[in-house]
Amino acid sequence: MRSHEISPAKQREIERMMKPALTDAQWQRLVAFGEPQEVAEGDYLFQAGDLDYDLILVDTGEVEIVRVAFGWVDETVVGTMGPRSFVGELGLLNGQGAFLTARASRAGRMLRVSRARLRLLMAEDDELCDIVLHALWARREMLRRGPAALTLKLVGPRSSRDFLTLRRFAERLDLVHTAVELVPGELRALAEHGITLDDLPVAFIQGEPMPRATPGLVAERLGLSYQARADEVVDLVVVGGGPAGLAAAIYGASEGLDTVLLDAVAPGGQAAATSRIENFLGFPFGVSGGDLIDQASLQALKFGVRVYAPCEAVDLRPVGDDIDIALTDGRLIRTRTVIVTSGAAYRTLDLERWSEFEGAGIYYAATPLELRQVLESPVVVVGGANSAGQASLYLAANGCPVHLVVRGSDLGTRMSSYLVDRLLEDPRIDVHTGSRIVGLDGGSALERVNIDSVGDVAARGLFCFIGAEPATSWLAELDRDADGFLRTGTDVSVQSLQRWQGLGREPLPFETSVPRIFAAGDVRRGSMKRVAAAVGEGSSAVASVHRALADFR
Repeated sequence: MRSHEISPAKQREIERMMKPALTDAQWQRLVAFGEPQEVAEGDYLFQAGDLDYDLILVDTGEVEIVRVAFGWVDETVVGTMGPRSFVGELGLLNGQGAFLTARASRAGRMLRVSRARLRLLMAEDDELCDIVLHALWARREMLRRGPAALTLKLVGPRSSRDFLTLRRFAERLDLVHTAVELVPGELRALAEHGITLDDLPVAFIQGEPMPRATPGLVAERLGLSYQARADEVVDLVVVGGGPAGLAAAIYGASEGLDTVLLDAVAPGGQAAATSRIENFLGFPFGVSGGDLIDQASLQALKFGVRVYAPCEAVDLRPVGDDIDIALTDGRLIRTRTVIVTSGAAYRTLDLERWSEFEGAGIYYAATPLELRQVLESPVVVVGGANSAGQASLYLAANGCPVHLVVRGSDLGTRMSSYLVDRLLEDPRIDVHTGSRIVGLDGGSALERVNIDSVGDVAARGLFCFIGAEPATSWLAELDRDADGFLRTGTDVSVQSLQRWQGLGREPLPFETSVPRIFAAGDVRRGSMKRVAAAVGEGSSAVASVHRALADFR
């Protein structure tokens, strides 16, 4: 979840990238990928809601980009594109349906570049790929600040867990949208649409209300849910969109594998919830988890990874020479190989009213989205590892007095020394070692936290960073250790090796107890729980995938 505020200089850079000036040679190479079409004034090139549409090259004539009229707002022309330009934005790459309409405002010759041809262009012409990708990204950035943001409008109470989940989904998938927070119990003008309090949160998609909206329902309407192609068998499915999963998908697709990436929520995993990563290679001044995941997600789209979220896998089993992955809605994805990077689920404290305050004061991330919920109010952070330290510094820097609660007696046991020093020096942070949280209190939202060593403290938010359990309960057939982590490579237990005798080999690095099913990142036994390590494991697992596919073929 990112803040999309930009500086004037960045604004000018984005505006320049939106409409790149193409040389004669670049334009000729670009039009070679399109199918020509003569259009008359008023013709539609694509319309809002179309699930399959093309990149439009304007050779002559002009196209206007329109946010269509809704029940309460008039039609708005968002922009126009003249000769030697192209019409489209980032949704072309991630499979999202069109949320704007393209209409010819002057007759002329246009060319259509299908999504398949666009991917071919990006694979074959590095220069054009960079130009087009920068333009599509820049247009997405500009659209989120204008009338186009009303094409997806999310409305709900600020303290609602379901509304927060919906907003997190939209922000993590980088959807152009508007979020409207209601005071609990109020409806404003929603009653005019027949909406009741029980219908919240509501998603207005192209002006049409979707009561009791969920990420899955919104994704289905926007064309972001998995749709199998006829008799399709993909080369690689990556289950889990954290750093390990994104790295695996990017390396797989960049090396020619037909790659699908699934995530139960949205790409990013726990890394997207990290306010600042300071020890990642190449970022001497640190980088937010959200920004890092933004760039990785864009890179995945560039190489043709098909990203689907929310899309939760619930079963995985070999079927003949292939592997079937079952999704929660009953759909199946058939693949030749799988890399499991499903990460881990957040641990919770065994306290009364915990579930009641989740989403209404209890959070598992400290990003701009959560920061808006607590404003400049006092908060409590619990945990003794780097994520808790980073969250404490981020919240304090944004005006929140912080109580950091650590169960152990030594802050440096699990936390990097640079963080320990900064925490102890920050006057806005009170560190309580050898302490536990023993109680929660408040009305409809969290108001107070009881710490055994100091008693009750005021708290608008409790940020929980006490670790996670591996998300492997759906993988009963795979060899796991006592804590549920997946065994891989030489760590696979002896009794599981019997199935390998027919292959004449042992498990490859990162390969689980079932051939051609691999694991990387936090879900794997023995992995180092760091972003850089997860990226390395995800990319390295792809090397083993290639070896397994070579043996299989």
